[in-house]
Amino acid sequence: MKITTYRLLGVSALALILTAAGTSLGQSATTVPDGQEAKVLGIITARNADSFKLTTLDNAMTYDVALSDGTSVKTNTKGVFRGGKRYETSYLLRGLRVEVEGRGNADGQLSAKSVRFNEQDLKTAQSLESRFAPLEAQAASNTEKIGENADRIAAAEANAKKMAGQIDENTALGQAALAQADRANNRINGLDEFDPIKTVVVPFATGSSTIGPIGRKTIDDAAAWVKTQNTKGWVVAVVGFADSTGRSAANKTLSERRANSVIGYLVSKYNLPLHRLVQPFGAGADMPVDTNETSAGRAANRRVEIRLLLNKGIADKQ
Repeated sequence: MKITTYRLLGVSALALILTAAGTSLGQSATTVPDGQEAKVLGIITARNADSFKLTTLDNAMTYDVALSDGTSVKTNTKGVFRGGKRYETSYLLRGLRVEVEGRGNADGQLSAKSVRFNEQDLKTAQSLESRFAPLEAQAASNTEKIGENADRIAAAEANAKKMAGQIDENTALGQAALAQADRANNRINGLDEFDPIKTVVVPFATGSSTIGPIGRKTIDDAAAWVKTQNTKGWVVAVVGFADSTGRSAANKTLSERRANSVIGYLVSKYNLPLHRLVQPFGAGADMPVDTNETSAGRAANRRVEIRLLLNKGIADKQ
């Protein structure tokens, strides 16, 4: 299996064991003042019919983005968010990295004038969506079962009037069934909610996607630490970055190769479970941690972040 196949699981298993995007969907949405222009780069973490929730790449802020018939939706094929093919708003899926430009509305949402995204990121998001669909179907089934269990409880209470000796037993069984269904449903609904645990930074040489000795030691030390932890509910997001040297399109491709190199290392050496991976991606020269005007700053920006996250749904922390 090629390393690129690991993109199927959404923002990048040591990133599930070592971060799958420091993203916490429980945080309040950032309010955009009415009429104020804004441009935001981030990842779609929730989707409704006429809006979506966008979390910035550094997980610092979350926006409610409103869509309309006038919203321009395009992909980019020649560079970062330039030009591209037109799409319907239905293609704006969870896990898709997008740039949104628009103005604040009266509800504090960011009313989108345009949404831009990369063609390859769209393919990755579509793969991710195919994994979430069964979970959502299970959530719907659990909701139905909750109603059925509630009816059973009511029936048990009615029967208890005729069967005094079984009142306590029937009530306890009914309540336990309802609680179990509630826990299962909350677990499914919480699969998009994360708390950051730790971020491991792996450095790379100029123009290279090969993990060097320092990078391997950094990952090995982190993996040794992970073995001492209770990793229930942990997921991993792997995000690649580059400095600003060269063309933006080439930097994005390079950052993706770096992220894939780290994932390959985690899988081959530590047998990282693929189901713990959140969608990986390459951010190119976006989100630098230091200036690109000095050699030391550029070295700091040539990196892969392995973000270890706690998935509240899996950990039953609702």
